Amino acid sequence: MLSQSFLLLVGLSTVLGATLNRRVTCPTGQTTANAACCALFPVLDDIQNNMFAGDTCSDAAHTALRVAFHDAIGFSTTQKSFGTGADGSIFIFATTELGYDANLGIADAFNLEAPFIQKHNISVADFIQFAATVSLTKCPGILQPPFMFGRKDATAAAPEGTVPEPFQSVDTILSRMADAGFTPAEVVALLASHSIAGADDVDPSASGLPFDSTPSLFDTQFFVETQLRGTLFPGSGGNQGEVESPIAGEIRLESDSNLARDPATACLWQANVNNQAHMAQSFQAAFAKMSNLGQTGLVDCSDVIPAPPPLSAAAAQSFFPPGLSQSDVEQACSSTTFPDLPTTPGAAASLP
Repeated sequence: MLSQSFLLLVGLSTVLGATLNRRVTCPTGQTTANAACCALFPVLDDIQNNMFAGDTCSDAAHTALRVAFHDAIGFSTTQKSFGTGADGSIFIFATTELGYDANLGIADAFNLEAPFIQKHNISVADFIQFAATVSLTKCPGILQPPFMFGRKDATAAAPEGTVPEPFQSVDTILSRMADAGFTPAEVVALLASHSIAGADDVDPSASGLPFDSTPSLFDTQFFVETQLRGTLFPGSGGNQGEVESPIAGEIRLESDSNLARDPATACLWQANVNNQAHMAQSFQAAFAKMSNLGQTGLVDCSDVIPAPPPLSAAAAQSFFPPGLSQSDVEQACSSTTFPDLPTTPGAAASLP
């Protein structure tokens, strides 16, 4: 016969389970685990239908992702004057921060996002990180991104110099990122975002040049192609922060090239090659950390974020672009050889 105490425990666990799993129905009809998150559903509908309308991991998504990093990295673990992290300062103090050299081109993001920020009653800081998180869900290969809500807006601009520049040395970049709280492994993880990004302002003769041959897929191809020997410039060439790339139409940042070859990061870089799970998991954790920099007391609203499209097994397979092979790899990791990859058949690759 069951004891009274056992039955009491069963009843208590049932009540607790119901409490833990209880959902809130929002005025808009959606459900969420926390009533505070209801404020995000109108924002989500608006940016999905208007800001990201028809966007399949391309221009609008890239723009939102870039501004989220440039805003959040205004943070220091040692100097309070560096800013308060993911606080919206880049837009709140746009007349100051958009004038910084590292933020060249962010005015496009301001023009894109400002009308939506004005329409919705959430902080500028929350909007920037929310838009970036939603933008990730446009890209096949991304793991479900988390989102925390309730950021406080900045009361002062971040100073110039908090955003790493592509012409800076590996030591300088890692030092700046360490001061913001990131390890070298997390820096490499964050740079997986270049798999779905483009360079707008490095080469003034060409805008939106991709960093790899599959810019609408969050895949490991970026880490493959950055390790290949550079032979040409996609545009004018000789620009600060740019080095030769292996494929016509593809741009390579000097910082990416150096991080792929520096003893401090080369093996971390190579570990992503043909390892989609490692790349996606590392980026998911590093991006979540970045988007919460300097903020406390946040509410978990991850259940508001849509599910990203899957990446097929075939698309997750890394490859050498047509005309390139293992002989074009500039081996930099001293402990592990570069993975053996197939070469895609056809004429030498040239990106539009």
